[in-house]
Amino acid sequence: MTKLSVNINKFATLRNSRGGNNPDVIKAAMDAERFGADGVTVHPRPDERHIRYDDTRAIRKIITTEFNIEGNPTEQKFVDLVLETKPHQVTLVPDALGQLTSDHGWDTIKHQSYLIDIISVFKKAGIRVSIFVDPVIDMVEGAALTGTDRIELYTEGYAKTFASGNHAAAIAPYVAAAEKAKTLGLGINAGHDLDLTNLKYLKQHIPYLDEVSIGHALVCDAIYLGYENTVQMYKRQLI
Repeated sequence: MTKLSVNINKFATLRNSRGGNNPDVIKAAMDAERFGADGVTVHPRPDERHIRYDDTRAIRKIITTEFNIEGNPTEQKFVDLVLETKPHQVTLVPDALGQLTSDHGWDTIKHQSYLIDIISVFKKAGIRVSIFVDPVIDMVEGAALTGTDRIELYTEGYAKTFASGNHAAAIAPYVAAAEKAKTLGLGINAGHDLDLTNLKYLKQHIPYLDEVSIGHALVCDAIYLGYENTVQMYKRQLI
């Protein structure tokens, strides 16, 4: 079964735009689980422009499924937070400071030595590690040498090509990367720009996906369709 982890960052973005605590991101996490999600994802950034570090601590205390924290491990503040809260999984993303949203995977060859060192820090703490990679065979092979447990395929390219109507071209590099990862013993996650139009096709062609992390599209759909209904609609795409 491919698990659905709901990224709740956008709830925090909305809260922060007005101040106060509406919507309540802790309740958003609890409701994601209650509505059928298999886990919750947060991506705290140094400027705390959406999920705050204290949100992360509070969510960790109430989570009953899986908790995934994404972020850039070159920021010591992030590393300290992960080691303090000990989520089930940490997803390492090579974001630049102030970056609007994640837009590329690790160069697992250029940064291999660094990744080996930082991944070992989290694994020694008993935390499963996933690293963001583009659907490039060399990058997958490099990832396998870092000690990571999983890769997360960065799916913006898939989503854009899929939207243009060329579904076969959209999925081809992702299938190849996933097959290589599988042969190397890596778990496979996926995320970025996945939605109700393209998720099922991804799942059909990579049936052994471990997890997808979805936030922006799911929260946008929830505005029109309702949060509980939307979580269930996304779950049905993964059957």
